[in-house]
Amino acid sequence: MNTKEAIRTTMNAADFMVESYLSDLTPEEMMVRPAPGANHAAWQLGHLISAERRLVEVAVPGSMPPLPEGFAERHTKDTAGSDNRADFLSKDEYLNLAKTVRAATLKVLDSQTEADFDKPVSGRVPPWIKRAGDCFVTVGTHWVLHAGQWVVLRRYLGRDRKF
Repeated sequence: MNTKEAIRTTMNAADFMVESYLSDLTPEEMMVRPAPGANHAAWQLGHLISAERRLVEVAVPGSMPPLPEGFAERHTKDTAGSDNRADFLSKDEYLNLAKTVRAATLKVLDSQTEADFDKPVSGRVPPWIKRAGDCFVTVGTHWVLHAGQWVVLRRYLGRDRKF
């Protein structure tokens, strides 16, 4: 397995978890906060989509298509506290946009050489990200981190385990 295959496997696993954990949540449940201060799934999806695009752009500047106008601004830490359903997209809209962004991410991933993954990066990234490859790895693990939060949401809602 090479670097691209390993990164793709991580993203595929994340996609499987996301689809599984969110598959049967209703629009109302997408807005539930399972604990005080927890973010609801609707905001988290927008945050994840924005973060994926940003991470790939840091790794390969100019490589990603833009998000819809105002999308990133509607999913910042400052907007995480909103419980107004009108501030968010539907689950299907988020998942469709996530698939579009993921397709672009994979296209950029496929264009990279092994040496490209070692290129240093800078910008608005977590402190562990030092190289372009770190950006791509973090895309998949970031989605998994949030999928873990949706396990708690599912338990809070009385839903069955998925696996």
